Amino acid sequence: MPISHNVLPIPVKKILLIKLRHHGDMLLTTPVINTLHRQYPAAEIDILLYKETEAILRYHPALTQIHVIDRLWKKQGVRHQIHQETALIKALRSRHYDIVINLADQWRSAIITYLSGAAVRIGFDYPKRQSFFWRQAHNRLVSTVNHGQLHTVEQNLSILAPLDIPLIDRGTSMYYSPADEAHRQTLLSSRGITGDYVVIQPTSRWGYKCWDDEKVAELIDALQEQDLPIVLTAAPDKSERDMIGHILSLCHNPRVVSLAGELTLTQLASVIDGARLFIGVDSAPMHMAAALNTPCVALFGPTKLTFWRPWSENSTVIWAGDFAELPSPDDIDTKTEQRYLSAIPVDAVLQAARGYLS
Repeated sequence: MPISHNVLPIPVKKILLIKLRHHGDMLLTTPVINTLHRQYPAAEIDILLYKETEAILRYHPALTQIHVIDRLWKKQGVRHQIHQETALIKALRSRHYDIVINLADQWRSAIITYLSGAAVRIGFDYPKRQSFFWRQAHNRLVSTVNHGQLHTVEQNLSILAPLDIPLIDRGTSMYYSPADEAHRQTLLSSRGITGDYVVIQPTSRWGYKCWDDEKVAELIDALQEQDLPIVLTAAPDKSERDMIGHILSLCHNPRVVSLAGELTLTQLASVIDGARLFIGVDSAPMHMAAALNTPCVALFGPTKLTFWRPWSENSTVIWAGDFAELPSPDDIDTKTEQRYLSAIPVDAVLQAARGYLS
């Protein structure tokens, strides 16, 4: 139910948003940030997230402070972790938040929500969290009954229902710095790229989300007809860099360069923003392309498309399930070496790319 004015502090001065997930998940929280900023333009909006995802939101203009939880705390001993967690709670309480919005489903996030001392504490009424403490931690709970039919962006936005806010700004946002843009121009120029180009990120932290190396190389060679440089990107992880190296060894297109492992997340955002087209798999860079409104061809396998498809009308999804039977996403062994995207033919991706580049 909407929060009555005798419960909601007027004016709202400070808001904390909590989301403890991966890079792509953080990007999909930005419509909530944007909507809160539009509704409460004078309010300070903070966010609590995992340290490794901070770069995704580092330059968001609507955020005042970014609080972090470092998952390495627990590896430095119990005393160190307790000290860091206590300092975090103290820092959050010192901000005197009017509203705390917990988008996470962890007990840790519920404890932090409760200890924040905020007058209004909103969370999701998860079926797996039907406990007295979860209800005490949040004084407004939002149903998740229809979440199975909603994109993650829509799920996130639904948590604002108690505030009775019009959901006008539903787009995701990705920001980078002028230094990132200057770095892009210098780096690409050093590789002989001064005009339009295509970005392909074929890698993912999970191998089962990747397409075959041979098909990626075949696509790169076929795109030579477009007379555009191809920029390959990947995370610094050795397995991803090795995958890019293998793809390059199979290519015959002379206009392909690799920036694998050479870019920070915000530098990568700048490179994607400057591209004519982004081609990639289900990953954070794909969500970045959607947020930057870069034309996007996204390859998906046994993933819940309803939740994770690119949140952009300037995108095309090619699903392996249209070409072969796939297992249920809930049954996937994430450590498997099987590449379920192998069912996707090169021609399907090439035709989609041509549609954007013609």
